[in-house]
Amino acid sequence: MNAKAWKASASAEPPHPAQEAVSSRILLIDDDTRLTDMVGDYLRRNGLEVDTAGSLAQGRDRLRSTAYDALLLDLMLPDGDGLDMTRELRANPRTRRLPLLMLTARGEPTDRIVGLEIGADDYLPKPFEPRELLARVKALLRRAAPEQQADDLLQFGRLEIDLGARQARLDGTPCDLTSHQFELLTVLAQSPGRVLSRDQIMDALKGHPLEAFDRSIDVHISRIRAVIEDDPKAPRRVLTVRGAGYVFARKQDAADSSQDHGSPD
Repeated sequence: MNAKAWKASASAEPPHPAQEAVSSRILLIDDDTRLTDMVGDYLRRNGLEVDTAGSLAQGRDRLRSTAYDALLLDLMLPDGDGLDMTRELRANPRTRRLPLLMLTARGEPTDRIVGLEIGADDYLPKPFEPRELLARVKALLRRAAPEQQADDLLQFGRLEIDLGARQARLDGTPCDLTSHQFELLTVLAQSPGRVLSRDQIMDALKGHPLEAFDRSIDVHISRIRAVIEDDPKAPRRVLTVRGAGYVFARKQDAADSSQDHGSPD
């Protein structure tokens, strides 16, 4: 596709930011400066950050210094073959899983097959439509993005505990908890409505790098309440069961949260 046709196709509809790939950073390695300028401009207008390199050597330098979310790689470059670089990338633990889309003017099916067999994730022959390129890049980014597993997110009304990110959030705002406090909160939250004694809590925390937890559980509970409770003196999330231990309330923001039978002390 010549420059005039590319511009006509790229401007056929208003650009819209790629919501699936907000702040995603792309590296484009191609020695055709006119093409890299057009592709870079189009992808940037659709919400992506784009760096370019005109040779394998420049591409390697950029990959060493910057973490990218995807790579667009031309097969025919002045200082080497994109297939060789693909092999290098897949042999390096740092770039083994980097999403890679090959671009080439080669039309032989063998080139596509070899590229995919040695580790390319997708293959787009030149000339190509800008919207197809964008769609393929977005698809690569979606496939590479880690999925939030339901079991990794504990939701209790306004409070959510993200086990994958190791973060608790209240009304969407991160809670300022130490790693010790997050571990303790997680143990309680994974058994909502169940009274846990101090011994049970300690058993559940075995293997975690916690210091002197056995003598400071009450102190940590107080600090957790100070962060996640609306009124730490009248808690509705982490309740004390006198003589028994603590219970994490199933219902925390409703009037019937008292059914967990804990006291606010």
